[in-house]
Amino acid sequence: MSPTGSTGPGVLRRLRPFRVGDEDDLADVCLRTGDSGADATGLYRSSRLLGDVFALPYAAWSPESCFVLDDGDRVVGYVVCAPDTTAFDGWFRLAWWPPRAPAYREDRGGATRDRAAVAYADAVGASPAPFVDSHPAHLHIDLLPEAQGQGWGRRLIDTLAEHLRAEGVPGLQLTAGARNTAALGFYRRLGMDELRRTDDGVTFGIRLDRAG
Repeated sequence: MSPTGSTGPGVLRRLRPFRVGDEDDLADVCLRTGDSGADATGLYRSSRLLGDVFALPYAAWSPESCFVLDDGDRVVGYVVCAPDTTAFDGWFRLAWWPPRAPAYREDRGGATRDRAAVAYADAVGASPAPFVDSHPAHLHIDLLPEAQGQGWGRRLIDTLAEHLRAEGVPGLQLTAGARNTAALGFYRRLGMDELRRTDDGVTFGIRLDRAG
């Protein structure tokens, strides 16, 4: 697996570990892919809400388990991960979310999307996460359109999986929204196992402690 690759004249992208200073780019990528893979800009009262729920806490809690795709000017994609979902959920619920939640609760007003995102965050850690015995880690991955369809998503996940194996993590899971058909197809092509299906989404898993 090569960490670099050209996508056109003058464009050279590379995978690298997350570093302090990437936070604004992570939040922007999260927003611009936050409508089931499409751009969610303008759909939320705060442009930071999605990032504060689905990207930035991971970079704060386990930065060594987060990797980005850099085009030389900015981050255009990322994979963020909690190697221990149970521990992460407890930290998110007790430390990360409480100081941020009040502003988002005031902002959400009658906006359905804002209410749903805040309700999701409020529920993190309220009950045991599923599949954590066999798949204790979970991830979120997003790529801007200009970085899609070039194999970078697979490389990001492979890079993360290699890191987690070295740390002795036995399994990894993720959940994709039911409307995000491109993502569902991508995870199936990667050979991920379907762990659960609901009206809202599909949870996939990878065992990292097995060969093949």
